[in-house]
Amino acid sequence: MERVIKTSTWARSWVTGGVLTAIGVFTFHVAPAHARSTQQTDMAPATQNANQNVDKIGAEVFAARCAMCHGDHRQGNPPTFPSLIGVKQRKSDAEITTLLHNGKGVMPAFPTLKPEEIAGLLHFLGTSPAATQQSAPPPSAQAMTTPPPATPAGAEVHTSDLAEAGKGLFQQNCAFCHGRDAMGGESGPDLTRSKLVKEDVNGDKISLVVSQGRAPKMPAFNFSAAEMSQIVAYIHSQAAMAAKTKGGRRGVDVADLQTGNVEAGKQYFNGAGGCSSCHSPTGDLSGIATRYEGLQLEERMLYPKEVKDKITVTLPSGKVLNGIVAYHDEFTIGMREDNGTYHSWPVNSVKYKIDAPEEAHVELFSKYTDADIHNLMAYIQTLR
Repeated sequence: MERVIKTSTWARSWVTGGVLTAIGVFTFHVAPAHARSTQQTDMAPATQNANQNVDKIGAEVFAARCAMCHGDHRQGNPPTFPSLIGVKQRKSDAEITTLLHNGKGVMPAFPTLKPEEIAGLLHFLGTSPAATQQSAPPPSAQAMTTPPPATPAGAEVHTSDLAEAGKGLFQQNCAFCHGRDAMGGESGPDLTRSKLVKEDVNGDKISLVVSQGRAPKMPAFNFSAAEMSQIVAYIHSQAAMAAKTKGGRRGVDVADLQTGNVEAGKQYFNGAGGCSSCHSPTGDLSGIATRYEGLQLEERMLYPKEVKDKITVTLPSGKVLNGIVAYHDEFTIGMREDNGTYHSWPVNSVKYKIDAPEEAHVELFSKYTDADIHNLMAYIQTLR
């Protein structure tokens, strides 16, 4: 049984970097002030029941659709499935809704979710795991209604206490990219070696990046001032701890990767390395050295991640479809055509061939010499 999802033009624009969303309009009828006293007794139970119903729907949708990948308590399963704790600080309701409608990467689309199911799920994701288990309001809601306790005169908030409080926030919201210890992760740089972190004073630089985001991958976060202070303190504490590490090397400086010969690297790129058969210095690699540097650039050169695998699927009817792999496990193969149409089939019901570009890089591992790598790296670093 084939499942076909036709995404609209605005949805495809979102997938390629824009965010255009269709927003449903909900109308709430508010009784006039003079009538509220007479209606309050009748409306309160209805409102309470409605809230309880939203809670119930959201929990059920999450358990049925999301928990298998993101965990029963939204803890995630890095590096493939991120934690969803605090996700509404990273993404707006409209962005989450678009993601649910269209899917992205290994995440399948859920186009049949009803408006009330999406509303319930958005509400559920806005609560904390502890709140959903204990029926208590989430910390964010408490923070809006209850002012923080005043610091007694002469008292001092110790940096170590702020850092400890920031550890949990960092690991919930930042560790998926930057690692649990802030020393680099799946797609984010090592913050303990960051020039921006070293130059930061009391969060003046870190807070701007965190609150505003940074293209192409860093999202904006909506942390309170107290939460921002805690995260900043944790990042600085990790940087200080890393600087005191004795013995061995924690990483590679950009200067360490400048030992190759640019001209020899260019000849290898266009000749024996076979790189030019797939890549172009003025095409897909144009400006790559401005987007990545140092070890991160060399890792992408040797073993590129996040590369879209191409796929050709032959249906039982003989029809051939081409696109990129959107989902693949031992039971199901999913693909998305260039026009945004999504298809999925049981793996034993179609014939398919996957072209995985990263495999060509893996095959070169046994052929590279140290000089090849150093020279190629020197050349790649000129592509700005």
